[in-house]
Amino acid sequence: MKKIIKWTVLVAVLAFVGYWGYGKMKPAAPVDPMMEEPQVISFPVTEETIMSTVQVKGRSEYGRETNVYTPFEAKVSSWKVVNGQQIKKGDILFNLEQKELRQQLQQKEAEQKKRKLEQEKKKQEQEKKKKEQELEEFILNQGLDNAPLGATEAERLKALAEQLKTLTEQENAQLSSQLEEVNDIIERQAMADLHDKLNLSTYRSPDSGIFLFDSTQKPQPQSVTANQYIGKIVDLNSLRFVAYVDENDVFSIKPGMAVEVKMPSIKDLRLKGKVVEVAKFAEAVTQEKQTSQTPQFKVIISLPKNDRLIGGLTLNGEIVSEQKDKAIVVPKLAVLTEGGESYVMVDKGNGQIERQDIKIGMVTLDKTEVLSGLKAGDSVVLQ
Repeated sequence: MKKIIKWTVLVAVLAFVGYWGYGKMKPAAPVDPMMEEPQVISFPVTEETIMSTVQVKGRSEYGRETNVYTPFEAKVSSWKVVNGQQIKKGDILFNLEQKELRQQLQQKEAEQKKRKLEQEKKKQEQEKKKKEQELEEFILNQGLDNAPLGATEAERLKALAEQLKTLTEQENAQLSSQLEEVNDIIERQAMADLHDKLNLSTYRSPDSGIFLFDSTQKPQPQSVTANQYIGKIVDLNSLRFVAYVDENDVFSIKPGMAVEVKMPSIKDLRLKGKVVEVAKFAEAVTQEKQTSQTPQFKVIISLPKNDRLIGGLTLNGEIVSEQKDKAIVVPKLAVLTEGGESYVMVDKGNGQIERQDIKIGMVTLDKTEVLSGLKAGDSVVLQ
């Protein structure tokens, strides 16, 4: 009896396994294609504002910075400004030592007075000598006129020599006078330069803003050389957005275009700016230790006043290069092309789909403007 039960169970198991294996290996019955409905995605044709934009990246920079250089070599007697101080135009930044300048000026003034006295004395002597020469010539001429004819040749030669001597002395006196005039001009210029240095020794700020010392040297040096760079004055009201674009985008950007500015570090900050300037020459730009291999053109964008804006921030911008209101628009992926012609598949209702040739206008990243062939309210599909 046990053997019968054992064989009965074994046969049942084998029958189940065989049926399961047959079901797996049996090919599925073919599906009637007429019974499967085509998968389509429908999109409405809308009337809306379409914009073409250019994405830019860059940094905030101060557009107005005035460099400060020392006027001449000297010791600094006092500093009137510290790093980061707000200053106004005309404020004293530093004073240079004046003692040596004043000594030089006093010496020049004394030399000038001495030279004037010497010139006056020399002039008087020349006047006296001139009168004596005129008197001698008069007496000589009188003697020659009254002398016998046979005895006048030697006297005439002597008179001619005296006249030549007088002319030479007059020419020398004239050259000497011209040389003194040139020396006077040089001396006056030297004195004027000393006066200018004295005025510049009290150095006043050429502009208003924040004063920043040169970071490469020690602030407030005690002595300076001529034309030494000290620092700069930054106008905080001149903050701007400087970005770079390649040759594919530069011709799409024009001054006056609106820009939406974003700051990655402050997600909720949205600012409205305008394109101020587009460079006409390319630059080699190095950003994050990578040098761009394609030409880069500088674009300057104005920024509104904002307490959270400072120089050196990373900024992103979206420049509206073209905008059309009340445009007929379809999704870009719904537009198909064939033989250079654009078309869409229009849903006519009741499952009827027809091809419709269209003429397109502006194309953005995700939308296409339709100039003819569709109207707002139509429905296009993507099969």
